[in-house]
Amino acid sequence: MGLYLLRRLGQAAVVLWAAFTVSFVILYMLPGDPVAIMLNPGGQATYVDPEAEAALRAELGFDKPLIEQYFTRLIAAVQGDFGTSIRTGEPVLNSLGGALPETLKLAGASLLLAITLGMALALTATFMRAKWLREALLSLPPLAISLPGFWVGLMLLQVFSFGLGWFPAFGNDGVASLVLPAITLGVPTGAVVAQVLANSLGATWRQPFVEVARAKGVSRLRTHLVHVLRNAAIPSLTIVGLIVGSSLAGAVVVETVYSRSGVGRLLQGAVAEQDIPMVQGLVLVSAVAFVVVNLLVDLTYPLVDPRITTRRRVGA
Repeated sequence: MGLYLLRRLGQAAVVLWAAFTVSFVILYMLPGDPVAIMLNPGGQATYVDPEAEAALRAELGFDKPLIEQYFTRLIAAVQGDFGTSIRTGEPVLNSLGGALPETLKLAGASLLLAITLGMALALTATFMRAKWLREALLSLPPLAISLPGFWVGLMLLQVFSFGLGWFPAFGNDGVASLVLPAITLGVPTGAVVAQVLANSLGATWRQPFVEVARAKGVSRLRTHLVHVLRNAAIPSLTIVGLIVGSSLAGAVVVETVYSRSGVGRLLQGAVAEQDIPMVQGLVLVSAVAFVVVNLLVDLTYPLVDPRITTRRRVGA
């Protein structure tokens, strides 16, 4: 297990380095100049003092060769220093510390909703004996996946905020303001979980051990919830690790629709103004969350299926 953890940590380091490098290259390939954007935010000025521009460029380190900028930022990032935001002049970590809690609330609530709805739908659909009902339930996940997130958010706002007035339309004011954004982000994610788990449950029901359990007198419900679910859970655990990244990405759209302050809106503004330190800080934080969750998922596999540990030992 120790060797496995070291290998996984090494892979995590490679993922974080790749995320940093790709974001650095893409940001420098974008048209425009962050220094010019800072000195002329609205793009209305006809003249910018060359001396002021040169001084600001030197202060931010943009006067150095590109490869030197890369390694300077990389070494600082390894030490936990993501630099100073070009837009606000504040340390990137301070801005992230203010925005991250709200996004974590949204992502956590949507992930909990997604797992609950996805598991409930998959378990119910695959347990049904009536073919028409099973197929009707299994047709819901593809429908939910196909719906654009921004459209779902606008429809929920129209009905439950502007129409019925049950939930606030905008802002971060209390638990009620979290309900609609969590549904908007959680429903399509839950549909993915339901689709994967339902396919795995259907395949597991056809395994020989299910017939053995039923022959021993185990009820159909217990077979479904204990024996079949446990053996079918591995693909869904993998998906849960992947959808954490999609939840953080989806927060950009959802926070914009519901005017919530968080990492999504912070990223939107940083990209628009080519705030390179801020964007890289956000990318690395998202990559760290993705890596940590996937490592936890990997460590959960042996608890669900002890044979995985055995196979690792045999392979070693």
